[in-house]
Amino acid sequence: MPQTRTETPPGGTAAPDARVLTEAVTRLRRALRASIRTDYPWETLPMAQVELLQVLAGHSPARVSDLATRQRLAASTVSGLVGQMVTAGLVTREVDPADRRASVVTLTEAGRAQLTSWAQAHERRLDTALDALNEADRTAVRAALPALLRIAEHLDGDEAGA
Repeated sequence: MPQTRTETPPGGTAAPDARVLTEAVTRLRRALRASIRTDYPWETLPMAQVELLQVLAGHSPARVSDLATRQRLAASTVSGLVGQMVTAGLVTREVDPADRRASVVTLTEAGRAQLTSWAQAHERRLDTALDALNEADRTAVRAALPALLRIAEHLDGDEAGA
């Protein structure tokens, strides 16, 4: 079992909550990314595309500029990602009927199916990891989820106003 390094950093003082949370989130993301590629080799979607599919699942159709704002990316970056996703059949891009100078992106059924498969694969990996924990740890994780979601909402609000 990997060692948890949340007790004392090299300087010898207790680690602040933000540092421990940063380490935990970083390690979880890295572990999920690595395990999904190992256990589900069919899964090849880059995270940037997954995140766009997630946004489109709740806000489709959407303008490229709106997607860029939501993802805090340059419009040219989102446009390039959308182009790759159009080629893969995950989304469509059409002229915005409200403004013919702009385009709107819509999630396709294939895109929705891909996103569902991605989410289910991650949920299976996390279910397995959670099952490996003792009941006290599972209870602690469950209890922390609402606060973690509030942190994410707070950070989204801070960055949206920046």
